[in-house]
Amino acid sequence: MADEASQRESWWVLQAQSGSHEALNDLFKSVQEPLFRYIVSLVRDQHQAEDILQEVFIRIYRKLRWLREPEAFRAWTYQIASREAFRFLNRERRWSDQIRDEATLTALPANDPEREFPHELIESLPQLVGNLSPASRAVVVLFYLHELSLVETAAVLDIPVGTAKSRLAYGLESLRRTFQREEK
Repeated sequence: MADEASQRESWWVLQAQSGSHEALNDLFKSVQEPLFRYIVSLVRDQHQAEDILQEVFIRIYRKLRWLREPEAFRAWTYQIASREAFRFLNRERRWSDQIRDEATLTALPANDPEREFPHELIESLPQLVGNLSPASRAVVVLFYLHELSLVETAAVLDIPVGTAKSRLAYGLESLRRTFQREEK
C-alpha cells in the first residue's frame, strides 16, 4: 500500500510540475497531516507549527518544478519541514537543551535500535519525546513514528548516517532514563 501511495504521489508530482493545480492540491493533502505532526513534535507548539507548515507549503510550491526524483517527494518535504522547524527554533533560541556532550553524540547504538523498547513504549513516544533536544527528537520521530530508515532519516535532516545513529542513541538513552524514572 505504501508503494501505491508513493506511486500516486510521484504521478501527482509530475502532473503538478506540468501545471496541474489539482495535482498540487492532492500532493499538499497527502502530506499535510504527517508534516504537521512532525513539525509539532519538533517545536511543541501547534500555532507555531501551523505557521511553519505554511512556510513549508510555500517552499514546496516554489521549488517543486526542480524536484528531479518524483519518488523522493515525501522525504524531500520532510527535509524542507525540518529546515523550517530548525530555523524557527534557532530564531526563538529554544536550543537551551541542545546536545553538548560530544562523547554521547559520537557513541553509536550497540544493538539494533528497533529492539530497544517494547511496542507499548513506542506507541507512547509522542508524549515522551518532548524532553529531547530538537536534534534527537527529529531523528527519533522520523525513525520510529514516521518509520523512515536511518539512511532516509539522515537524508531528510541532511546529516551523515553516523550522526543520525548517534542522535538516535542519545535520544533512546534519554527516553530510557525517563521511562525508568516513570516506572519508579
